[in-house]
Amino acid sequence: MRGARRWALVGAIGGALLALAACAPATWLAEAVNSASDGRLLLAEARGTVWNGSAVVVLTGGPDSRDSSALPGRLHWLMRPSIHQGAGLALRLGQPCCLRDDATIFLRPGLGRTQLEIPPSDDWLVQVPTAWLAGLGTPWNTLELGGQLRLRTSGLKLETVEGRWRVAGSAAIEVLELSSRLSTLPTLGSYRMELRADPADAGVAGAALLLSTIEGALRLSGSGRWDGTGLRLRGEATAATPQDEAALGNLLNIIGRRRGARSVISIG
Repeated sequence: MRGARRWALVGAIGGALLALAACAPATWLAEAVNSASDGRLLLAEARGTVWNGSAVVVLTGGPDSRDSSALPGRLHWLMRPSIHQGAGLALRLGQPCCLRDDATIFLRPGLGRTQLEIPPSDDWLVQVPTAWLAGLGTPWNTLELGGQLRLRTSGLKLETVEGRWRVAGSAAIEVLELSSRLSTLPTLGSYRMELRADPADAGVAGAALLLSTIEGALRLSGSGRWDGTGLRLRGEATAATPQDEAALGNLLNIIGRRRGARSVISIG
């Protein structure tokens, strides 16, 4: 009789925990994102549950910042169990302004490690206005940027193991038809930042970064590394022609340290 009662109690507790997990409020997910981003990415006005909910996506300069910028509309998510390349979760995302209809991320949590996979896409996966970056504060709010940011990937896997990030595959952020109030030019150009893992560095945390110019009056170039906790980038900005340099002078002074016609970029 005691054994039956014990198992009944275990079953009741297990059922209660499952019910709690199934009904976990969306605010729990919002708090996790806030903590992981050090308060720079917020899921505001979160509604629903961790498994099926929505929120307003906001960029801020951090906990003590007064700057913030929200994407239009609401981000909707649906998370379900998945057996894609192993047991895990499939996170389906939707936001008409900024995400493709088939935007899905696969999550595989484990003991001491978590893997995140973004499947390959034929076209852009995420598209947001560069003006959204003003929410991060200085210098983005000073630049008052125009244009579009697009994320493309041919397949990307991010895995954290005991606090160290490992990367497989590649992704690229394209900045298209960039403009700034600090220049009289209607557009500065278009640019690409690539994140690429080197198979020879399979045991090394992070991945290589490469900044390049697609076209435009402002020429940007550089290289560096991202390790999951921050990025290091060294490069330079120059004007494509002497005529463009006059129109880009203020911007070149803010981008980096001036050395003649060049502006030296140093991040991290």
